[in-house]
Amino acid sequence: MREFIVEADGGSRGNPGPAGYGAVVSDAATGETLRETAEYIGVATNNVAEYRGLLAGLRAAHALDPAATVHVRMDSKLVVEQMSGRWKIKHPDMKPLAAQAARIFPPGRVTYEWIPRAQNKHADRLANEAMDAGARGERWSEAESTAELEAAAGEAGGVSGAAGAVKAGADTRAAKAVAAPAPAVAAPVVAAPAVAAPGWAPADMGAPATFVLLRHGETPLTPQKRFSGSGGTDPSLSDTGREQAERAAAMLARRGTIQAVVSSPLARTRETAGIVAARLGLDVSIDDGLRETDFGAWEGLTFAEVRERHPDDLNAWLASPDAEPTGGGESFAATAARLAVTRDKLVTAHAGRTVLLVTHVTPIKTLVRLALGAPPESLFRMELSAASLSVVAYYADGNASVRLLNDTSYLR
Repeated sequence: MREFIVEADGGSRGNPGPAGYGAVVSDAATGETLRETAEYIGVATNNVAEYRGLLAGLRAAHALDPAATVHVRMDSKLVVEQMSGRWKIKHPDMKPLAAQAARIFPPGRVTYEWIPRAQNKHADRLANEAMDAGARGERWSEAESTAELEAAAGEAGGVSGAAGAVKAGADTRAAKAVAAPAPAVAAPVVAAPAVAAPGWAPADMGAPATFVLLRHGETPLTPQKRFSGSGGTDPSLSDTGREQAERAAAMLARRGTIQAVVSSPLARTRETAGIVAARLGLDVSIDDGLRETDFGAWEGLTFAEVRERHPDDLNAWLASPDAEPTGGGESFAATAARLAVTRDKLVTAHAGRTVLLVTHVTPIKTLVRLALGAPPESLFRMELSAASLSVVAYYADGNASVRLLNDTSYLR
């Protein structure tokens, strides 16, 4: 029986940010490199990119010899421990990727080993080449596409979760292979739970965790379009904002689907949540992860005032999710990382339930962006009015569905 070594790596410049992976298959007996594969996958997290590298390496090994045994070497402790069964997989983006990796070869034919990054240079180089190519807008020649590797591994069908979101858009794909493989021999597919592709799921996965996202009502700063984050004066609702909250409460009471209310800790969200919760007969839980971005020295200023006082910092902020507002504010990348953790915690705590999250502009836009797998610049392309409702549902296979955005019909 042949034995292959698979070395895989993935990276994200921004986490989440432009991401890519690389994987190398070599002969365990001779050390000969048999296959290289790499791909730019668009915007994703480091962990998603690492898992995508693992998937590509296992599929390439399967295409060479589906009867082989495989020893995987990676510098991702998370992936190695999760795939070895020693760590639980809790993140909704990781579960479908791990499930796909587990079914490429029969149980017991794949082993995993953590190695230091310095010993994973080959795969790391390929991953960085893929990200570099993606940054240049280049598409590598595809000697063998991801779809072909999936088919050879007996896995034809879509990729779930965040991976599925970035799989679309062939112009951003970058993959290459060396050492032409022997023709793949069809192998029996080991039975495994179906992993749903993006779109319509083939099976009933039960009720999703549904987040009804309510932006707080107006404050005195809202009509003036001033930066109002978590580091400012923490304004309360205006009279208009309280009326908006009452109207939202009346509509949600008529709908009758909310089972819990969770709020950002800031005054304007706590006041909005309290008005709604009183109408629904529910208590309000506070989650600090739902707070607004800290806009640093820009708090309380209009966009024009920031442009006049801090033009270079503003331009950098508009150009990169990693840039911070003047004075040590919070970058959009940091906000996204915080919201991803908060999302996962709340999805786990409220599986199958409908929960009202009372929060702010940036958190709501970020949750929608992450659900869509959209790039960071999409934050500037969404309209989100005061006291508006948006809805995102999270399914058991890791997929998410944006059901509503910026509904203000009940305010008119």
